[in-house]
Amino acid sequence: MGVNISLDNTTSAIVDVRGNVLAQDSFPTQEHPSINEFVAFLSERLINLMEDNGGYDTIRSVGIGVMSGNFVKGCIEHSPSLPWKGEVPLASMMRDRLGMAVAVGNNAHVRALGERTFGSAHGMSDFIVVTLGPGLGSCFFSNGKPHLGSNGFSGEIGHVCVKPEGRQCGCGSKGCLEAYCAEEGIVKTAKKLMANAGKETLMSKYEDLTPKDITDCCEQGDELAQQVYAITGQMLGIGMANYASVVNPEAIIFTGGISKAGHWLLDSARQTFEENVFHNLRGKVKFLQSTLTDVERSVLGASALAWEVKEYSLFK
Repeated sequence: MGVNISLDNTTSAIVDVRGNVLAQDSFPTQEHPSINEFVAFLSERLINLMEDNGGYDTIRSVGIGVMSGNFVKGCIEHSPSLPWKGEVPLASMMRDRLGMAVAVGNNAHVRALGERTFGSAHGMSDFIVVTLGPGLGSCFFSNGKPHLGSNGFSGEIGHVCVKPEGRQCGCGSKGCLEAYCAEEGIVKTAKKLMANAGKETLMSKYEDLTPKDITDCCEQGDELAQQVYAITGQMLGIGMANYASVVNPEAIIFTGGISKAGHWLLDSARQTFEENVFHNLRGKVKFLQSTLTDVERSVLGASALAWEVKEYSLFK
């Protein structure tokens, strides 16, 4: 079973070894502000899904992808976004209720597993998956294995400084890549350009401007909107050049809602990347957009994570 916990919805699915989703369920995450209540409710939904689709003995294990998840510890650690604070031992809490093996991983790690097992990174051993959305997360594979670090926190490229004393980031630092290339940062760039431009732009008609709105304006020929993504791409390209120069990937795969800006963002990012990456890597690192939907990638990745824990069950 694969489970994806996002701010809006928690989605679970029974997945076979070929990546076919056999059954699926979802519910709003925010309806359960107490972690104990959430775990009880999720466990009940998973049990019902199992019983309605072959029973316990058809399920090997459960994988869960969640923001601030730590595969090494099986915990959610100090999530700034989720309602459950502190260190939450989610894997052990779920295992106690389900009576079977449960793995918990960071959503960036889980998405990378989904890409390697079922998506654009299939067959690759060395690659980076970058998720561009409300935050900026990543995971990289080296020699076919995800590099998680000694404490499970590797891949935090969103919190690498790209502009000293720059914008305030939600992590508490200044100048982080996330502060420029995640949702809030892109909108800030747009509003700054609109305030200083002194010319008409389609973006001004939106009361609550979003990156998707900016993309739509780009498609309609709005030069200022196109400039927003050109600037964002430059920052992203610098961050990716630094990343690639360290880990030497075959490809960087972009996922998440902002990646749907496509060439408006990635053309600028690619150009800046080539100008700044270690010279021996120029022209050798592919920029790819994921072909999986966000839900597919997350649920399939979580099911792949489930194979990474030693099998355990009270019912076999």
